[in-house]
Amino acid sequence: MSIHATTSDSPPTERRHRHRPPWPQLPLVIAHRGASGYRPEHTLAGYELAARLGADYLEPDLVSTRDGVLVARHEPEIGGTTDVAAHPEFADRRTTKRIDGHTMEGWFTEDFTLAELKSLRAVERIPAVRPRNTRFDGHFPVPTFAEILELTARLATELGRPIGVYPETKHPSYHASIGLPLEPALVGQLRAAGLDRPDAPVFVQSFEVANLRALAGEIAAPLVQLVGRDEPPADLVAAGDPRDHRDLLSPAGLAEIARYAAVVSPGKELLIAADGTPSPVLADAHAAGLDVHCYTFRRENQFLPPALRVGTDPVAPGDAVGELARFLALGVDAVFTDFTDTAVFARAELLSPGSAGISPAARSGPSRD
Repeated sequence: MSIHATTSDSPPTERRHRHRPPWPQLPLVIAHRGASGYRPEHTLAGYELAARLGADYLEPDLVSTRDGVLVARHEPEIGGTTDVAAHPEFADRRTTKRIDGHTMEGWFTEDFTLAELKSLRAVERIPAVRPRNTRFDGHFPVPTFAEILELTARLATELGRPIGVYPETKHPSYHASIGLPLEPALVGQLRAAGLDRPDAPVFVQSFEVANLRALAGEIAAPLVQLVGRDEPPADLVAAGDPRDHRDLLSPAGLAEIARYAAVVSPGKELLIAADGTPSPVLADAHAAGLDVHCYTFRRENQFLPPALRVGTDPVAPGDAVGELARFLALGVDAVFTDFTDTAVFARAELLSPGSAGISPAARSGPSRD
């Protein structure tokens, strides 16, 4: 499988357009790295909590171990998300690497076997923002993608509703460059789980372009082109391609994405500016036949636009339901969130008769501390 080969031959557009999941409740709620507002991210405990709070999809970022096993971590560097620094037996693994143009120092999953990685425990990635999550530091191991698929299947049976999985291939060009491509294992595991079909409860996402184009010729599962404002796709930069988010989200760029993907997923600031002004991206994407899943919705003031902050404490909760209401009313097809219950509440309001015009105080939504 030549995943990283580029080609001008794109798959038929009708195979990719307007993917609809096998359940009617829209817009979808995607648990961003699990219930990350309540548990350290990328843990089975966090994913299970998100499902029980009402998430439609569980989202793991996938990286590789030295022995080629896919595991869920925010980055290959694990110094900030595990207790590896407290393990003297791994002190000599600390190193510096260059990944997608950035210098990173720490410990990296590709330098550990799965057995070694399983001896570590997860810690809260942003303890200054979510200090209550630190009470779970040291409790949960690093999960494999296979374990997440098993959990998803078990919870779907127990809860009596579909629960999807939404994996991201993290730094795919980097992983390919070190001989640990992510895609073969990903494709194999999706097929083994019966998820390689257009109507499966799965989306496969990437910030890079070439690996999605190649995957479009390998699997039937729907693909998602992530688009960030701050950095263009790493594979385009490496190839000397000057395109950035403005090009990708133009009408012509969206039409091109629709040739290999079912969904475009921009950062929320690319859909609605901080002052509340909508961009044309949502309408243009829908016109191109793409669904729009936007990221990432969080409750803390520092992640909210100024008009929706409550008080001056940057880590205190603001009007997160109010922010979600703006995007859901605009017509997005799904939202990524660290606080599943807040998004489920906002969606319920959207779908409930008579919810228009509710004051921020009345729609404060659930609060779990």
